[in-house]
Amino acid sequence: MEGFFRHFLSLYRPLITTLNELLSAYNLSYSLWQVIVFVKNNGPSTLVDISNHYNVEKPTITRRVHRLEELQIVRQIPGKDRREKIIQLTESGEEIYQECRKMITNLEYSVMEGIPKEERFATFQTLPKIQNNIINKESNKNE
Repeated sequence: MEGFFRHFLSLYRPLITTLNELLSAYNLSYSLWQVIVFVKNNGPSTLVDISNHYNVEKPTITRRVHRLEELQIVRQIPGKDRREKIIQLTESGEEIYQECRKMITNLEYSVMEGIPKEERFATFQTLPKIQNNIINKESNKNE
């Protein structure tokens, strides 16, 4: 499997560029989209929940959330602890999510065009396993 990383990274960069171009119509980037998706899939969430999920520093998530608040895509809601910031999608955020989700789904279909269903399914199953292996290696290294 020598060259796997080279192949993966040669796919990753153009895909992120394409996603950023697609999302730019809503003044979004892929990094902002990740926050939207997390909140959509998990409901009202803390910044810590989001940062832990994406393995990103909390200040990075805080900046992303501030930008999404400026765009009126998310808003803060009161939590049990005043220090804890909980965010949820606004009505506008829900609409933007739906519109962007459709565009991203169309992109997903177009980049998989011509690839047999079995190969698409195998790829879909394999990528999370690779992610798991990387995460497990990192956690073992930290122990």
